[in-house]
Amino acid sequence: MEATPYLFFKGTCREAFETYAKVFGSPEPDLMTYANLPEADKAQMPDIPADAVMHGSMKIGESLIYGSDDMMGEFIPMAGCSMAATLPDEAATRAAFEALAEGGEVRMPLMPMFWTPLFGTLTDRFGIRWMVMAEGEQG
Repeated sequence: MEATPYLFFKGTCREAFETYAKVFGSPEPDLMTYANLPEADKAQMPDIPADAVMHGSMKIGESLIYGSDDMMGEFIPMAGCSMAATLPDEAATRAAFEALAEGGEVRMPLMPMFWTPLFGTLTDRFGIRWMVMAEGEQG
């Protein structure tokens, strides 16, 4: 059994997953677009752009995340939960945090905490909330 986070985007799933792949050094994401639908199904959704992501998956380290574009107009920015990423060292943590924060909003800058050398929170430009931290204990 496993639980996998499923993220929704307001038409930016492809850009977000490609950004996350660069930030975390992940393999290229696997993205299925509405263009991949059978013709009969496409006819039932004529207003959805063919390049919109119907389902995406990608690895971040050993973790898997799923996502898609919310084309039904029900997109609500992420609230009440965050993606948590633990990086192997302080340099990787700073690099990931800065890349995710670009165009987004830092909620708590990176700083030492009693359980980790660095911890910070942000909402990225795609509306996804992140908690980013370095492995190890505060010295």
